[in-house]
Amino acid sequence: MLVIVVENAPPRLRGRLALWLAEIRAGVYVGVYSARTRERIWGEVVSLLGSGSAAIAWSAPTDSGFAFDTAGPNRREPIDFDGLTLVQFSPPSEADDRDRAPGFMSEPVEPPVGADGGGDPVETA
Repeated sequence: MLVIVVENAPPRLRGRLALWLAEIRAGVYVGVYSARTRERIWGEVVSLLGSGSAAIAWSAPTDSGFAFDTAGPNRREPIDFDGLTLVQFSPPSEADDRDRAPGFMSEPVEPPVGADGGGDPVETA
């Protein structure tokens, strides 16, 4: 089993993937291919990706039962932890902060005094 997920991929890449794999949802492609064909498809994805990002996962004889790889800008990084591949999150960049929806707070806000039932009551206008 093979799964490829693409984000912000050019139409040419999406069309190429649709030739080889079934697109079960926007940007999510699945199929069953040999390791050689999988590597060739992934090579096409990497070469045509442009500024988008992609991830590939396939069945493998590992402890988790699968292996994966990524390409393009992504906050998730695969790391090896005692032979088990885990995903590590990188801290958000300033570009990520600019891309957030208006009103989204990047830092938690402390509740006002009294909001949890202790201290002086909170005055409302």
